[in-house]
Amino acid sequence: MTAVEVGAELPSLTVTVRRDTLVRYAGASGDFNPIHYSDRMAVAIGLPGVIAHGMLTMAQAIRVVTDWLDDPADLLEYGVRFTKPVVVPDDDKGATVTFSAKVEKVADGKAEIDITAIADEQKVLGRAKAVVRVS
Repeated sequence: MTAVEVGAELPSLTVTVRRDTLVRYAGASGDFNPIHYSDRMAVAIGLPGVIAHGMLTMAQAIRVVTDWLDDPADLLEYGVRFTKPVVVPDDDKGATVTFSAKVEKVADGKAEIDITAIADEQKVLGRAKAVVRVS
């Protein structure tokens, strides 16, 4: 990795989440909550439709940082707040989520990185931050 400077933008990442993505994630995670596969259940509790698992969205978001790092083990801290769900329609297009990131602070061999996640023109994560080791 070259020198890291405040204001540097990491390469963005765009992912598509379809209903089959949710099925696979549910199988891997054991999270079979019906809001992740049943429109009827999702709407019954006030959601606009089936939503992606929060942990799936969080895992996809950090990829914008780990893909940029020479060694993913340089990721020291990571946290997010979930602000809006990623609604996944029952069609072949699914939902598109674009992740971007920017270096906000560099000090003491660490860089703080702000991550932005946009789906359907809305931020779906708030206070998404990572701290990485830099040289």
